[in-house]
Amino acid sequence: MTHFNAKLAEVVRKDPRYAYEAYEFVFQALHHAQQLLGRLPSAPPPPPGEDVPEAEPRHHVSGKELLEAVRSLALREFGLMARTVFSMWGIHKTDDFGEIVFNLVEAELMSKTSEDSRADFHALYDLDQALKEGYRIQLDV
Repeated sequence: MTHFNAKLAEVVRKDPRYAYEAYEFVFQALHHAQQLLGRLPSAPPPPPGEDVPEAEPRHHVSGKELLEAVRSLALREFGLMARTVFSMWGIHKTDDFGEIVFNLVEAELMSKTSEDSRADFHALYDLDQALKEGYRIQLDV
């Protein structure tokens, strides 16, 4: 669900390549990654757009880990429409997620370690292929 946040809207205004919802999705994917990896902070994360404390190593998620969570969450939330949703948001390759993350870091809405860089997101996988490969519809019986 989208909740308007003025700080996040300012990030989008500065770099309009990506939709507001794409930034929100990255926050959701970060939480999803931390959950999958057992690295959830004990305190709830601040709402998107609020200042975040310095990243603690035990909660840190690498670019590769975040991108796996992006793929997993996108398939769960959007199914085979994930590629279309990402395209509408201006996302066409894994590098775009790096741009979004570092826009958030520069706006002090997300934190990073000294080892993190945009290169961590460079061509990690073919986004189009990853969003259709191995997709299965889950039926609850």
